[in-house]
Amino acid sequence: MSTEKLHLFNFGDPKIKTLHITWFAFFLTFVVWFSHAPMMAIIKEAFDLSTPQIKALLILNVALTIPSRIVIGTLVDKYGPRLVFSTLLMIGGLIAVGFASAQTYEQLAVMRFLSGFIGAGFVIGIRMVSEWFPAKQVGIAEGIYGGWGNFGSAAAAMSLPTIALLYGGDDGWRYAIGMMGVIAFLYGIIYRRIAKDTPKGSTYFKPKKHGGLEVTSKADFYFYLAMNVPMYLALAVLTWKLSPANLGLLNDMASNGIYLILVVLFIVQVRTIHHVNKEHLAQGVPEIQRYKFKQVAVLDIAYFVTFGSELAVVSMLPLFFLDTFEGLSAVQAGLLASGFAFMNLVARPTGGHLSDSIGRRKTLSVLIAGLAVGYFVLSQIDADWWIPLAVIATMACSFFVQAGEGAVFAIVPLVQRRMTGQIAGMAGAYGNVGAVIYLTVLSFVDYSTFFMVIGASAILVFMLVQFMDEPSGKMAEILPDGTVQLIDVE
Repeated sequence: MSTEKLHLFNFGDPKIKTLHITWFAFFLTFVVWFSHAPMMAIIKEAFDLSTPQIKALLILNVALTIPSRIVIGTLVDKYGPRLVFSTLLMIGGLIAVGFASAQTYEQLAVMRFLSGFIGAGFVIGIRMVSEWFPAKQVGIAEGIYGGWGNFGSAAAAMSLPTIALLYGGDDGWRYAIGMMGVIAFLYGIIYRRIAKDTPKGSTYFKPKKHGGLEVTSKADFYFYLAMNVPMYLALAVLTWKLSPANLGLLNDMASNGIYLILVVLFIVQVRTIHHVNKEHLAQGVPEIQRYKFKQVAVLDIAYFVTFGSELAVVSMLPLFFLDTFEGLSAVQAGLLASGFAFMNLVARPTGGHLSDSIGRRKTLSVLIAGLAVGYFVLSQIDADWWIPLAVIATMACSFFVQAGEGAVFAIVPLVQRRMTGQIAGMAGAYGNVGAVIYLTVLSFVDYSTFFMVIGASAILVFMLVQFMDEPSGKMAEILPDGTVQLIDVE
C-alpha cells in the first residue's frame, strides 16, 4: 500500500477544512465527557462521597454510550453527520451544565449517566471523514480525527483543575465544567453552519433500511444477533453493580425494571434486524455486494480492548496516582494522568498511517501485542517506583492502546461505506462495553490486578485478529437510482 501526503495546513482544501472542524467537534465532546475525571477528588470532598459512590459515577459515565453509539450510528447514516453532530454537541453541552449545577449525589449520578450520550460523538466523525478522504488516506485522516479528538480527555485533565482554582471557592469545579458545556453548545451551532456532509457532487450513500446492519448471508445474520448479546449483558452487569446487593444506587424495583426493559429491547432489536435483512437474504445477495460480518466482529472485539481499556484507565488514572504516590495534589495527579490521553496526538494518527502503509491486519496485530505488554508493565507500578518512570511507562502503554484504536478505524470505513456509521457505532459501543467490564473488574480488585486483567484479555484479542481478512479490491455501493458503483478499498 502507498499513501499520499496530507497537507494539514492547506485550509483552502475543503477536505482539510472538514477534517479540522470535525476533530475539534470530537475534541469538545471528550472534554465535556471526561470533565469530571480530574475533578473527582474535589467533587468527592464537596459531596462527602464514599469510594463506592465514586466508582459508581465512573461506571455510570460510560454506560449510556453503549446504546447511544448504536443509535447515533444509525442516525448518521440516515440524516448525515452535519446535523447529527451539531445536535449532539448542543444536547451534551446542556447536560454538562446540568452536572455542574447538581446539588445532591443522586443528581450527580443522573447527569453523569446522561453524559454518556455525548460519548457517541466519535461515531459521527468517522462517517464524515470517510466521505471526504480516499481509501489511501482514510487511515491517517481517521487517526488524526480520533487522536486530536481523544486528546480532549487529556486537555480536560490538564486545564480544568487549574480553571477551578482560578475561580476559587467550593464552586470552582462547577464553573470549569459548566463553561465547557456552554462552549460545546455554541460550537454545535457553528458546526451546523459551516460543515458539509460530502464533497460537492458526491453521493451520500445510505442503507436501504435503517435499524440494523444489512448482512449478506444467513450465517452472518445469526452471527450478528450473537454479537449484540454482550452489549445487553454489559448493561445488565452495570444494573447489577448499582443494585441493592452492591452499591445500592438503585432499589430492587428499579433494578428488576431495567432487567425487564433490557430483555424487551433485545427482542425488539432482533425483530428489527430480521425486518432489515429478511427480504434481501431471501432473494440472495449478489457476490459483488457481499462482505463478511466476521470483519465487523473482529473490529468490535479489538475496540473492546483498545478503546475500552482507554476509557477505563482515563477514568481511574488520576485516583491511581493519588493513591499510589504520597504527597500529590489533585492538580498534580491530573497532570500526571493526562500523559495517557496526551499520546493520542501522535499514537492514533500513527496507527492509521501504519495501517495505510504496511497492511491492516499486520498493524493491528503488532499494536495489540504491544498493548498487552504495556498493561503488564503498568501492573508492576507501586509506591517504590520513581514517578517520572511511572509516567513514561503509562505513556508507552498508551501509545499502543491508541495506535491500536487508529488501526481499527482505518479498517471500519473499508467494510461497507453506506453502513460506516452503523459499523462504527457497533465498534464504538463495544469500546464502551469494554470500559464497563473493566471498571466493574476494578470495583472488585486492586490496581495491579486490574491492569493484568486488561493485558490478559489483549492476548485473547491478538489471537482473534489473526482470523480477520485483509481488506482489498473494491466494494460495491448502491446509488439512489439503484445502479451499483464500485469504490476502491486499497
